[in-house]
Amino acid sequence: MSEMEPHVLITFITIIISGIGIVLGTALPVWVEGKAVLKALDGISRQPEAANDIRTTLLISLAILESTAIYVLLVILILLFANPLLDRFFV
Repeated sequence: MSEMEPHVLITFITIIISGIGIVLGTALPVWVEGKAVLKALDGISRQPEAANDIRTTLLISLAILESTAIYVLLVILILLFANPLLDRFFV
Protein backbone atom coordinates (compact mmCIF):
# COMPACT_ATOMS: atom_id res chain seq x y z
CA MET A 1 0.00 0.00 0.00
CA SER A 2 1.48 3.30 -1.01
CA GLU A 3 1.75 6.33 1.23
CA MET A 4 -0.99 8.92 0.94
CA GLU A 5 -0.20 12.59 0.94
CA PRO A 6 -1.22 14.20 4.23
CA HIS A 7 -3.84 16.54 2.76
CA VAL A 8 -5.47 13.59 0.93
CA LEU A 9 -5.56 11.61 4.18
CA ILE A 10 -7.10 14.54 6.08
CA THR A 11 -9.73 14.95 3.35
CA PHE A 12 -10.52 11.21 3.38
CA ILE A 13 -10.87 11.13 7.17
CA THR A 14 -13.03 14.27 7.08
CA ILE A 15 -15.39 12.66 4.56
CA ILE A 16 -15.74 9.49 6.67
CA ILE A 17 -16.33 11.46 9.89
CA SER A 18 -18.82 13.73 8.10
CA GLY A 19 -20.80 10.72 6.89
CA ILE A 20 -20.98 9.27 10.38
CA GLY A 21 -21.80 12.68 11.84
CA ILE A 22 -24.66 13.39 9.47
CA VAL A 23 -26.21 9.98 10.12
CA LEU A 24 -26.05 10.38 13.91
CA GLY A 25 -26.84 14.10 13.82
CA THR A 26 -30.08 13.53 11.95
CA ALA A 27 -31.15 10.15 13.33
CA LEU A 28 -30.92 11.05 17.01
CA PRO A 29 -33.05 14.24 16.82
CA VAL A 30 -35.67 12.36 14.79
CA TRP A 31 -35.77 9.61 17.41
CA VAL A 32 -36.13 12.16 20.23
CA GLU A 33 -38.81 14.04 18.28
CA GLY A 34 -40.77 10.81 17.94
CA LYS A 35 -40.54 10.20 21.67
CA ALA A 36 -41.68 13.79 22.35
CA VAL A 37 -44.70 13.41 20.09
CA LEU A 38 -45.56 10.09 21.73
CA LYS A 39 -45.44 11.63 25.20
CA ALA A 40 -47.44 14.67 24.07
CA LEU A 41 -50.16 12.50 22.57
CA ASP A 42 -50.20 10.43 25.74
CA GLY A 43 -50.59 13.60 27.81
CA ILE A 44 -53.36 14.92 25.57
CA SER A 45 -55.24 11.62 25.81
CA ARG A 46 -54.99 11.70 29.61
CA GLN A 47 -55.91 15.38 30.00
CA PRO A 48 -57.81 16.68 26.98
CA GLU A 49 -58.43 20.04 28.67
CA ALA A 50 -54.65 20.72 28.66
CA ALA A 51 -54.30 19.97 24.94
CA ASN A 52 -53.55 23.57 23.92
CA ASP A 53 -50.74 23.96 26.44
CA ILE A 54 -49.24 20.58 25.58
CA ARG A 55 -49.44 21.31 21.85
CA THR A 56 -47.69 24.67 22.27
CA THR A 57 -44.92 23.16 24.37
CA LEU A 58 -44.55 20.32 21.87
CA LEU A 59 -44.17 22.67 18.90
CA ILE A 60 -41.54 24.76 20.69
CA SER A 61 -39.56 21.68 21.70
CA LEU A 62 -39.78 20.23 18.17
CA ALA A 63 -38.43 23.48 16.74
CA ILE A 64 -35.48 23.38 19.14
CA LEU A 65 -34.79 19.73 18.34
CA GLU A 66 -34.96 20.37 14.60
CA SER A 67 -32.53 23.27 14.94
CA THR A 68 -30.03 20.79 16.39
CA ALA A 69 -30.18 18.74 13.19
CA ILE A 70 -29.76 21.92 11.13
CA TYR A 71 -26.64 22.88 13.11
CA VAL A 72 -25.20 19.41 12.50
CA LEU A 73 -25.83 19.83 8.78
CA LEU A 74 -24.12 23.23 8.86
CA VAL A 75 -21.01 21.86 10.57
CA ILE A 76 -20.83 18.91 8.17
CA LEU A 77 -21.12 21.20 5.13
CA ILE A 78 -18.34 23.40 6.50
CA LEU A 79 -16.13 20.36 7.02
CA LEU A 80 -16.80 19.07 3.52
CA PHE A 81 -16.60 22.23 1.44
CA ALA A 82 -14.52 24.71 3.46
CA ASN A 83 -12.32 22.35 5.42
CA PRO A 84 -10.48 24.47 8.00
CA LEU A 85 -8.10 21.61 8.79
CA LEU A 86 -6.44 21.82 5.40
CA ASP A 87 -5.66 25.52 5.78
CA ARG A 88 -4.49 25.11 9.36
CA PHE A 89 -2.04 22.26 8.84
CA PHE A 90 -1.01 22.57 5.20
CA VAL A 91 -0.36 26.25 4.50
